[in-house]
Amino acid sequence: MTTTTEAPPRSGRLMLNKVPEVTIWFWVIKILCTTVGESFADWINMKLGVGLVNTAWIFTAVFVVALAVQLRLKRYVPFPYWLTVVVVSVTGTLYTDILTDQLNVPLWISSAVFSVLLAVVFGVWWLRERTLSIHSVTTLPRESFYWLTVLVTFALGTATGDWTLELTGWSPGVSVLLPLGLIAAITVLRKYGANPVLSFWLAYILTRPLGANIGDWLAAPKVAQPGEPTGLALGTFTTSLIFLGLILATVVYLTVTRSDVTETYEAAHAEPGTGDLRKERVALAGFGVLAAATAALLIWAHGQPHVGPAPETDATSTVQLAPGQAVKKFPPKKVDALKALASTALKDAQSGNAKGAHAATQSLRDLWDADQASLQPLDNTGWTFLDAQMDHVLKTFGIDHPNPPESPAHQEAELKTLLTDMR
Repeated sequence: MTTTTEAPPRSGRLMLNKVPEVTIWFWVIKILCTTVGESFADWINMKLGVGLVNTAWIFTAVFVVALAVQLRLKRYVPFPYWLTVVVVSVTGTLYTDILTDQLNVPLWISSAVFSVLLAVVFGVWWLRERTLSIHSVTTLPRESFYWLTVLVTFALGTATGDWTLELTGWSPGVSVLLPLGLIAAITVLRKYGANPVLSFWLAYILTRPLGANIGDWLAAPKVAQPGEPTGLALGTFTTSLIFLGLILATVVYLTVTRSDVTETYEAAHAEPGTGDLRKERVALAGFGVLAAATAALLIWAHGQPHVGPAPETDATSTVQLAPGQAVKKFPPKKVDALKALASTALKDAQSGNAKGAHAATQSLRDLWDADQASLQPLDNTGWTFLDAQMDHVLKTFGIDHPNPPESPAHQEAELKTLLTDMR
């Protein structure tokens, strides 16, 4: 899947192209970057207890630095380019997660907003430069548009991917198949004669949910509902290390071979592309059919019984254990970290600090989700018992639930129950 050069730069200092050639290596390393971005962000946010907002601030700062280095270069260099992709993948994902988890914005609204924003960015880019081809990223304005587009595509891919999981209740393993199938269909249409720029950006957006779902599948625990496909229980840290290693190896290979340097294909891209307009129109209709089929599949899946988190919570809410019994097989340090956050939330709720109590409870939720891969295999009964009580706590704060926050007294009661269960 390639793109073509379509117009000379309107303004700005001319540079060698700042984007790699779109070979198979481009898509492989793009998916690797997306996967490690998702897993590494989850590890810092949840496993280290940094919190969603703080993690977003950290990666925003890292993104600014990485982008500044990238923009100062006069040509494509593999290491800084792909480092920027990794960082922007994390940053775009975190922005969507903040809208969903912190501000309680429904995923369908986030998807719509980011879709409109992406259309605006593309529109302004086209009006100013008369091309959206990545083979014409030869000036600072064009590169700035390119990275802004990449950031929005990651945010949009996160929103649409999570919305798909919310609608269907698919497990991480099954959820890999949809974006993979769509990318394969786009590749076939591109080979038939579809517009290369449209094909590229559609596939680029879809690599985000594909990579994220692969990461979730690898990190997810093996314990699951009967009949539900399980993960490989590698955990977010191990998954991150594996994919960072693969990214580093691929970048070293590309640095040595220069097989993805656009300038080595300069003769092939010197003239504007002259595709078959009839084939482009037929392929465009094919994209429409593909979109309609995808929508029909999601509607059908939404109407099927879901074997996801919601049924699991309902099925285990009747489990009863004595105080302290649920955590007997869990590492004391992990239990103490959970208790510390629950105690902070309780103290803030008792003192009338609603904002602080809400933030502490969100951090508690993040840490609990991060520990699932290591705790649930140790004692599935204890984990499901605490998970049900954790859900009661989150419900009183309106976290991960559509209902508004309940009274402080109710919040305090559920937190006290949770602390009793973990004593």
